[in-house]
Amino acid sequence: MLGNEDALNAYLEKTCDTESELLKRIDRETYLREAMPHMLSGHFQGRVLSMLAKLVKPKRILEIGTFTGYATLCLAEGLDEEGMLHTIDINEELEERVQGYFDTSSFREQIKYHIGDAAEIIPTIEGNFDLVFIDADKKRNLYYFETLIDRVSSGGLILIDNVLWKGKVLTDNPDNQTRKVIELNETLAKDSRVEKLILPIRDGLFVLRKK
Repeated sequence: MLGNEDALNAYLEKTCDTESELLKRIDRETYLREAMPHMLSGHFQGRVLSMLAKLVKPKRILEIGTFTGYATLCLAEGLDEEGMLHTIDINEELEERVQGYFDTSSFREQIKYHIGDAAEIIPTIEGNFDLVFIDADKKRNLYYFETLIDRVSSGGLILIDNVLWKGKVLTDNPDNQTRKVIELNETLAKDSRVEKLILPIRDGLFVLRKK
């Protein structure tokens, strides 16, 4: 018997669009081969990312934190026909497998996969972005936001994952990592450059629209 949360997740997945066969394969292989498979966006959040990207119809997307490429491919579903998605990850051990997923997809010519420190790679990527998805080192989320806000087009989106931090943002005595998440949320809530809301999806998704 599923617990309430599992049952709700199953219901959400049943009532949204299905995953592609490639996304199902990435999900399955991630859970078989990775030590922390929960880092994967998964079926429902993947459909949310796809929907947001399709609403924006971005010509340029930047993703910080590729992991096994599931969210990357979901975001790519909304790309303009001539659009480009840059995705950055520091884990070179996953490079060959993840590049293989991208090469198998219909977006293989539209995804540029960078391996290395995002703080060093971002300045080497020219131009502005219509959509940014930040899902990497949580301690640097605010740094990434401040670095990129002026490079996001008016009406563009910045999405930041894991902003509810397993509910720890409500604790009375937060640890250092949780304090960083709380600081990020409180700072963004006051930022007049963006419209903002947190979607309580999985671990919390901050959606920020550049004014």
